[in-house]
Amino acid sequence: MIIDTTEVQTINSFSTSGFFKEVYGLIWIIPILTLILEITIGVLVIVWLEREISAAIQQRIGPEYAGPLGILQAIADGTKLLLKEDLLPSRGDIRLFSVGPSIAVISVLLSYLVIPFGYRLVLADLGIGVFLWIAISSIAPIGLLMSGYGSNNKYSFSGGLRAAAQSISYEIPLTLCVLSISLRLEIGRNDQVVLPYDSDLDSSTVDIVEAQSKYGFWGWNLWRQPIGFLVFLISSLAECERLPFDLPEAEEELVAGYQTEYSGIKYALFYLASYLNLLVSSSLFVTVLYLGGWNFSIPYIPIPELFRINQMAGIFGMTIDIFITLAKAYLFLFISITTRWTLPRMRIDQLLNLGWKFLLPISLGNLLLTTSSQLVSL
Repeated sequence: MIIDTTEVQTINSFSTSGFFKEVYGLIWIIPILTLILEITIGVLVIVWLEREISAAIQQRIGPEYAGPLGILQAIADGTKLLLKEDLLPSRGDIRLFSVGPSIAVISVLLSYLVIPFGYRLVLADLGIGVFLWIAISSIAPIGLLMSGYGSNNKYSFSGGLRAAAQSISYEIPLTLCVLSISLRLEIGRNDQVVLPYDSDLDSSTVDIVEAQSKYGFWGWNLWRQPIGFLVFLISSLAECERLPFDLPEAEEELVAGYQTEYSGIKYALFYLASYLNLLVSSSLFVTVLYLGGWNFSIPYIPIPELFRINQMAGIFGMTIDIFITLAKAYLFLFISITTRWTLPRMRIDQLLNLGWKFLLPISLGNLLLTTSSQLVSL
């Protein structure tokens, strides 16, 4: 039997290439697992902060027994929910009832793919990054509607319908605010008109952050788009279904809304999705779109050069970027938490009127004003 040496080399090359592909695939799992771990820790911190801040506002003590300063209370609550019995409605649609919470969580988790925590700390730097987040976040109300319909409960179904109506009402102003930033970025870069349906329209989250770093904090979109910032902040709170916009689960009217029939781990998934969405919408994307992301410098006194951060490559430089991003994000988390425990709940007609009669015209006017000012300055 004669064995050709070229065939042996070919077989070895295929085997080694397959081995490297497997290793490469395993390496790519590491940042994803790291991000999931960071997200989990972030949610635990948010739950602890909300309990402490709400206790301070209401002059209560707050959690104090589970760990030092009650920091392990969220872990204790999560463990309790995991060990509870998973109840199913006898006359409901079990498939829709079971799939709904998963859709709500997965749609929010996918949004973290386009969030930059640093210059190269982003899983997917896409040209449609911000609009991809809006498209993915619009899937979550479908999961809520499926949960309400599958529960075979009038309170749950009403909560699901409210969630869908609320999402449609406030996603349009939110999208128009993002479009204003993208148009301003693209017109300022190319000195030409880029239509909203043009394929050249760039909405990369990394490019948006880099465009704000030219003039220090005076270059933040917060000062260039103050109207859009306010509309985006209100719309993001409504998307998160936080007080005063938590009509889909208003306990005085709907018991617990679409969550009424849920228990155990499925209820925990809804709980997790709400805080994940809060961290994404009202903090991280506010930071990326309006507060310069990981950049922080004072005009004529650049902070990175003052502390020689530019020369600190590697893990320490990435740590500084992550710290600056999270510091800005948790500032707006504090505002969101304080708003929840300060303002009363709105009625459903007031909620829809605010979205359609006020925020939508204001966001449209902001888009036209941004486009006209950029065209005049060409």
